[in-house]
Amino acid sequence: MKILVTGVAGFIGFHTAKKFLDRGDQVIGIDSINNYYDQNLKKSRLKLLRKYKTKFIFIKFNIANKKKLESCFNKHKFERVVHLAAQAGVRYSLKNPEAYVESNLIGFTNILFLCKKKNIKHLTYASTSSVYGLNSKHPFSESDNVDHPIQFYAATKRANEIMAHSYSYLFNLPTTGLRFFTVYGPWGRPDMSLFIFTKNIISGKPIEIFNKGKHVRDFTYIDDIVNGVIKASDNIIKKKAKKSKLNPGESTAPFRILNIGNSKPVNLMKYIDTIEENLKKKAIKKFLPLQQGDVPKTFSDTRKIKKLLKYKSKTSIKKGIQEFINWYLEYYKIKKNVKK
Repeated sequence: MKILVTGVAGFIGFHTAKKFLDRGDQVIGIDSINNYYDQNLKKSRLKLLRKYKTKFIFIKFNIANKKKLESCFNKHKFERVVHLAAQAGVRYSLKNPEAYVESNLIGFTNILFLCKKKNIKHLTYASTSSVYGLNSKHPFSESDNVDHPIQFYAATKRANEIMAHSYSYLFNLPTTGLRFFTVYGPWGRPDMSLFIFTKNIISGKPIEIFNKGKHVRDFTYIDDIVNGVIKASDNIIKKKAKKSKLNPGESTAPFRILNIGNSKPVNLMKYIDTIEENLKKKAIKKFLPLQQGDVPKTFSDTRKIKKLLKYKSKTSIKKGIQEFINWYLEYYKIKKNVKK
C-alpha cells in the first residue's frame, strides 16, 4: 500500500508513518518543518524514518502550497491519505490565528480538493477533542452538539469536519475524522504538559499548574492513538452519498467522526504525582487560575470506535509516563537517577 502521511515530522505523524512502514507499506511524507517548536526534534524523528530507505520518501513543503501538493499527488499516486499536518496548540491560537487559517483551513481545503480530483480511496484526518468546548455532559459523544468551540484552534478543526462532510456528500469521497484526546508519549511535543513538567522538574524550575490543579484529562498514549489511526485508515467506508428518506434535511455520506481516547479521565495532580514518582524528584508547584481557552475536563465516549473498528486503548497512565520519561532521559542524555 502507498500512503501519504502529512505532518510526518510531527508527534502523531511520525509514529503513524513508522507503524505503516513497520508493516511493509510505502509512505510518502510531507512536512514544512516549521519553527512552532524545536526543529531538531522534528529532524530527529525524520532521521529514524529515513532508515526505511526506499519505503519512505520525504518531501519538505507547506500543504498550503496547492501547486506543490498537486505535483506530489501526480507523481506518487498514493491510494490513501492520512492527514495529520496542522497548526496545533490551543493557547498559541490566541496569539497567531493566521497560522491556523493557513494550515488548518487553506491546507485542508487543498487536501480535500486533491483527494477528490485523484479519486483517493480514503482520507483519514486529525480532529480534536477541543471541538467539544465547554460541554458539561460527560463522556463526550460524537453525537453531542459541537457548534460552540471556545478556541480558534478548535473552530478550525470543527470547520475541517464540516468541510469533509461536504466533500463526502458531493463527491462520494470517503472521509474519517478522528477526535484525539490529549495524546502523550515518547517523541511528544515540547509545548505539552508532560514534556514541560518533566523538563522543569529535572532542572529544578517551578511547574505552572492551571485551574489550581483541578483539570481532568482523558490522557491517551501515542501507541493507542496510532493503533486507532491505522484501523480507521484500513476501514474504508463503502456507502454512497444520498438524501435521507426519513428526514429531507439530513443526508447520508461516506463520512464519519470518531473519538479516540482512553475513556479513563485522570486528575492533573495524579498525573503530576506519577511524573514525580518516575523522576524520584518533587516538583516545585505554582498554582494558577483557569487559563483563557482551557477546558476543565475531557472524557471520551469510545463506544462508536470500539464497535466499528474493535478499538481499545490499552496503556495505563503509569506505563505511558514511564515510557515517555525513559525516552526523554535517553534523548537528552540525562542520567536516569535524578537527584532529589
